[in-house]
Amino acid sequence: MKRYFLELSYMGTSYAGFQRQENANSVQSEIEKALQTILRDKIELTGSSRTDAGVHALQNYFHFDINRELDTRLLYNLNAILPGDISVEKLIAVRPEAHSRFDAISREYRYHIYRRKNPFLRDRAYYFPYQLDLELMQQAAGILKEYQDFTSFSKRNTQVKTFLCRLDCSEWNKDADGNLQYYVKGNRFLRGMVRALTATMLKLGRGKMKLDEFRAVIEARDCTKADFAVPPHGLFLEKVNYPDGYFSGVGKRG
Repeated sequence: MKRYFLELSYMGTSYAGFQRQENANSVQSEIEKALQTILRDKIELTGSSRTDAGVHALQNYFHFDINRELDTRLLYNLNAILPGDISVEKLIAVRPEAHSRFDAISREYRYHIYRRKNPFLRDRAYYFPYQLDLELMQQAAGILKEYQDFTSFSKRNTQVKTFLCRLDCSEWNKDADGNLQYYVKGNRFLRGMVRALTATMLKLGRGKMKLDEFRAVIEARDCTKADFAVPPHGLFLEKVNYPDGYFSGVGKRG
């Protein structure tokens, strides 16, 4: 059997999430359907990073096994029949034991907020025109790196065995137009975690919470203490990282 990685990007607006679901359209089901049409073989994909309904990705990966060698013409054929909001970027032959999820060493997310009404950003960022204390929010973002237990920022309906995550970077950025982005990089993320972090820091920035209360939310390990109320369309999975040299010398790229 040959193992391949597929690198892809997508707008999540029309999908119930990344992972295949019963009675709901997902990114995984669209790609599996396209692969089966082209290869005339049932393909089961394993994803590197699950994204919730409505969340976008600039980079994500699947891996799959097949009993024959593929070439990069598959990319052209896939993109020809996939919906316009999904693009497959690379086909990479990998070692038989390579795993898109377990071998990833970090993920990078960015939540986008715009401050002035802009019809061209409405499906890719959260319109939030309120006064914010960005300095206080930056302090809170830095505090997050001191912790590893993020139970308070995970949705309840989850099957994970641990709520421990390591955050390597956590910061707020402001662009020339005054728009804000919360950028976070970590080894793993819990269900709803980035949106919960963003929403809770926005609450802090609006003066509805103090910094010591923000710490108390983290330490409570109770998801009822955090705020999850930001929409999914502002969130992008930007990058999935693998060890240096992970893809070198093991096959073809698109």
